[in-house]
This record gives sequence, C-alpha cells and structure tokens, in this order.
Amino acid sequence: MKTTLDKYTLKRTLLPLIFVLLLASTPSFAGSEPTYTLTADGLACPFCAYGIEKQLGKIDGVEAVTTDIKSGTVTVVMAQDTVLERQDAEEAVTKAGFTLRDFSKNDEQQ
Repeated sequence: MKTTLDKYTLKRTLLPLIFVLLLASTPSFAGSEPTYTLTADGLACPFCAYGIEKQLGKIDGVEAVTTDIKSGTVTVVMAQDTVLERQDAEEAVTKAGFTLRDFSKNDEQQ
C-alpha cells in the first residue's frame, strides 16, 4: 500500500515543527543576561570575527559573542548578575588586533 501526503498535510505538519526547532536553536538575547554592543575598527573577514570572539570569550562571565562584520559590531552576552567592564573589553579587542571605537550596555534588559 502506497501512501502519499498532499501539500496541505505536509505544510500543516512540517511547518510548525520547523518553526519550533528554529526557535529552540536561536540564542536568546532577551533574557535577564546583560548584553553589550561593541564597535571595533578593522573587522573585515570571518577570521577577524573569530579572533575578536575568541579574545572576548576569555573574559569571565561571557556567555556568548556574535560579530556582524559588515557593521563592525560585536554583541556580548554576559552571565546573569555579571558586568562587562569597558577596560576588559578594550583589552580583549586590542589583543585581537583591533581598536575599540564604542562600548555600550544595551538597555533592553529587565
């Protein structure tokens, strides 16, 4: 016996599953973890992003680092109840070979 799924049944069952999987795999920046945005001069390639993410990741309390090469911004998510000091961020960015141009704490945390 051969069974086939029509397009409607396929969409109705697979799309919600795909949505849930994507939602579960996306990092959450909306929690109570402090989030900072850094702007670094000189970011030009994925290797640059790797270098800066590696150095920032060495700071105690850093949970996640993401880099947007095009805009030159780096988002740092800290563990709950921790603070990223500008001096620590500047030192890490300098060790990676870049210049920290801007440092700000995102105000959207609760």
